[in-house]
Amino acid sequence: MADKGASISVAPSSAMETRGPDSVEVDLVVNGVSHVLDLEPRVSLLDALREHMALTGSKKGCDQGTCGACTVWVDGRRVLACLTLAVTCEGRDVTTVEGLAEGDELHPMQRAFLEHDAFQCGYCTPGQIMSAVALLDEGHARSDSEIAEWMSGNICRCAAYPHIRSAIREVRDRKAGQ
Repeated sequence: MADKGASISVAPSSAMETRGPDSVEVDLVVNGVSHVLDLEPRVSLLDALREHMALTGSKKGCDQGTCGACTVWVDGRRVLACLTLAVTCEGRDVTTVEGLAEGDELHPMQRAFLEHDAFQCGYCTPGQIMSAVALLDEGHARSDSEIAEWMSGNICRCAAYPHIRSAIREVRDRKAGQ
């Protein structure tokens, strides 16, 4: 039988401390610029970009890797920033949608998205553009069905897919004509 006089001591919430791994210094090269950050090791690349570097182009859509709104490049390859730990990108080259333009000159894909109205609300647009540029570099734009397949990881809730494919075809055809 329990002692009726026994009590449990609970620290007030103001005295409680956050527990977890200590922060570590992480040097991330993003869009050609080195950023030394003090991050908890479980911080996603997306949160490091948005919350610690104020690079808000990459969007947090689902935070589960299913929508593609957070697509960036790491060493030239498409990755979902919400599923990538920031610490794993140390010593690697990270490119975000902010890194595509050269000064005030938009990347050809950014211009094509504007010209073809390849966005509605615009929320998915940065991830769509990052995937579209990579898609061309990977050589996966020979047909509309191939474009659709290789862009399938990027969801547009507004259904601007025909316009997105038009923008991709324009940039593809312009590159082929050079």
